[in-house]
Amino acid sequence: MQRKAYATGAALVTVLAVGTVGCTGGSGAGGAAADSKPGTVGTAAVTAPPGTYRDLPEPCDAVDTGLLKAMLPGAGSASPADGAEGGDGTPAAYEGEQTVTYDDDRRVGCRWKSSTGMGSRHLLVDFERVVSYDPAVSDDERAVRLYEDMVLEAGIPGSPPADGESPGSGEKKDEAGADKDGDGGDADETPEGSGEPAESGGDDGDGGSGEPETAVPQPAPSAAAALAPRPLEDLGDAAYIDDELVTADSGVHRDITLVFRTGNVIVTVEYEQWVTDKRRLPDSAELQEKALKLAGRLAGEFQD
Repeated sequence: MQRKAYATGAALVTVLAVGTVGCTGGSGAGGAAADSKPGTVGTAAVTAPPGTYRDLPEPCDAVDTGLLKAMLPGAGSASPADGAEGGDGTPAAYEGEQTVTYDDDRRVGCRWKSSTGMGSRHLLVDFERVVSYDPAVSDDERAVRLYEDMVLEAGIPGSPPADGESPGSGEKKDEAGADKDGDGGDADETPEGSGEPAESGGDDGDGGSGEPETAVPQPAPSAAAALAPRPLEDLGDAAYIDDELVTADSGVHRDITLVFRTGNVIVTVEYEQWVTDKRRLPDSAELQEKALKLAGRLAGEFQD
């Protein structure tokens, strides 16, 4: 009886020892597997680099007064009653009005306006700092994707149209007003009669000489194509310009939109001219030239 009891006890000790060893080995293997689960065994998780830019400029200080005077004629004397001046004597109209955004660290903007008896001009500058919340995608890569979406939404062609092609939405109405079928986007657009001559409205309706409609075919198609919506070179990392001429009940307005990307920042310049006299069309070449000059200066600020 005693020998049998001893054997039973020895067997029990052996079983417990084996179980203890088994549990210890299982715990060690399980711990190693738990540590390596979040990433690939033997490698560290890859994190994309931060964006090129970590902050944004003060939007209402981004455009110097000299350029504002050129882009917004009459703004300095349009509203004397409004016009408190800054400490340096700058008219209030050139100080701009900052746009409302939900996060000034991510997006800021400023707008300016000038008015005369014949029309008005509006300028908006918007800065957006793109941040990626995917650790595998950098801020700059995310900005590239957002910019490409903007290009597609605006319908910007990959290359300028050929000489014989229609120059696109920016030229749906030619500079002499012969084709006034609008851009199809605004409900208040109304076609005008084809028998009425039109003039360039480079000075908010004060300038430009009328041309009969028979002279419309005279401008070279390449000149019209050069002003059509198109991608731009040598401006930031990528850029495009859009040009729309719209006829509304209150008059005619031309809207220039220029967008460029530099690193993880997307900059938008919107420059518009409204003319109450529908016979005088805002000058596309003049407005684009001024928008391009402003965009070039803004891009240069990021490179400094």
